Amino acid sequence: MGDPKFARSKTQTPTHPWKQARIDEEHALKEKYGLKKTGGMKEIWREKTALRRYRNQAMKLIGRVDTSEGHFAREKDQLLDSLTRRGLLPEGANVGDVLQIDVDQMLSRRLQSVVYRRGLAPTMRSARQLIMHGHISVGQQKMTVPGYHILKDEEEGLQYNSNSPFMIENSTFRQELEKLRVVDSDEADQEEVSEVRQATEEFVDKIKSDAGDAPTVADTIPKEAK
Repeated sequence: MGDPKFARSKTQTPTHPWKQARIDEEHALKEKYGLKKTGGMKEIWREKTALRRYRNQAMKLIGRVDTSEGHFAREKDQLLDSLTRRGLLPEGANVGDVLQIDVDQMLSRRLQSVVYRRGLAPTMRSARQLIMHGHISVGQQKMTVPGYHILKDEEEGLQYNSNSPFMIENSTFRQELEKLRVVDSDEADQEEVSEVRQATEEFVDKIKSDAGDAPTVADTIPKEAK
């Protein structure tokens, strides 16, 4: 059984340690979400373990013939309410929708991802640094855990910590961050314009080619009339 002071890890490791497809996928997730360069795989395994628990619970409820009675109904409502508050399911979802949740959604609900998505940091890795150094708070609570799963109700209170120098709007960091936002928006606009321009050119070329293949007025005149 073991000593209670030395609890076993609740994170499940991969069944096979050297599958190249899984390793490539996890490396891509590690770079995308700015996880630790050393030990970032464990953060992914932690999310996969939590996701596996949700799916197992959902499949157990789906396998029941009638989940509208007794503690099965309460368990189903509690599971859906919990995942909805975590931002993993939309309002009005059913138990079958739990099986559609993937590891990308789990990682996107981490505090580090939400800080970057709300524009408080220029990159995912800088978001991790801000959290680790105590510059981010949820309401009045200072947060120092990048892997914390923030609830949807808590997102409105996400801000810089009151003791952080980044709270000052004219600070160097805030000015540089604003410049990056402007550059990103300009690049997005340019990409959109270039895509539209390319689509327009392709459309015009198609019209020209169709017009070249189409019969002319002279071709439509019968030979006897000529």
